[in-house]
Amino acid sequence: MPVKILFVGDIVGAPGREALSRELHRLVDHHCVDLAIANGENAAGGFGLTEDTARELFALGIDVLTSGNNIWDKKDALPFIRREERLVRPANYPPGTAGKGSVVARTAGGVKVGILNLEGRVFMSNLDCPFRVADREIELLREQTGVIIVDFHAEATSEKMALGWYLDGRVSAVLGTHTHVQTADERILAAGTAYLTDAGMTGSFDSVIGIKKELAIEKFVTLMPTRFEVAKKDLRLNGAVIEIDETSGKALGIERISLLCS
Repeated sequence: MPVKILFVGDIVGAPGREALSRELHRLVDHHCVDLAIANGENAAGGFGLTEDTARELFALGIDVLTSGNNIWDKKDALPFIRREERLVRPANYPPGTAGKGSVVARTAGGVKVGILNLEGRVFMSNLDCPFRVADREIELLREQTGVIIVDFHAEATSEKMALGWYLDGRVSAVLGTHTHVQTADERILAAGTAYLTDAGMTGSFDSVIGIKKELAIEKFVTLMPTRFEVAKKDLRLNGAVIEIDETSGKALGIERISLLCS
């Protein structure tokens, strides 16, 4: 039987959590989802993640949280990042960094699913090479399962696409995050890996990538320090549902999700 994975794009603040609470269960039921993954690095006030916020997302039905460069924004969350088994941070941070870069979760039916988080380097921090780290992590994950989902938290579409092709046939899906702008290029690559350059954002779309638009405009126009606040109107949920052959780990289908939250 195929396994169905829901991946939810970057959750931004309380509005993003509200959007998730309105739509997640309906989405899971409609698509017969076996495992729900979400990027939660901006779920606490639009910047970072706290233990309370993460537990709220788990209670809503998210099974695993991925993250990115903003996972460190709430310093008091470091002890939680170290111990929480359902949370991953990019695997290409230096050795000794809090948390872990991959995890193996189980569906209710007992299927093992590997989740790997990586961060890009183009226009971002000078981390270890995500391509070479992916080689290492995937080899370890494949000792337990052939069903592997990669969240590539990166700025440049070219870097994301290159990683998709690089991992084609070795993982079930490569899904981009970070830009908060959903792309319309979902497809299954030649060797069976589902690919989407960016899964998008879950939160307020009456905004500039989740931030109150007047504050973002002020920052661009004046170049002065501006205290950003999360926008609250026009809530939407972005993401994708991937159908995967449990035996081969190959993707059978990918459906991009963009829901107006009622």
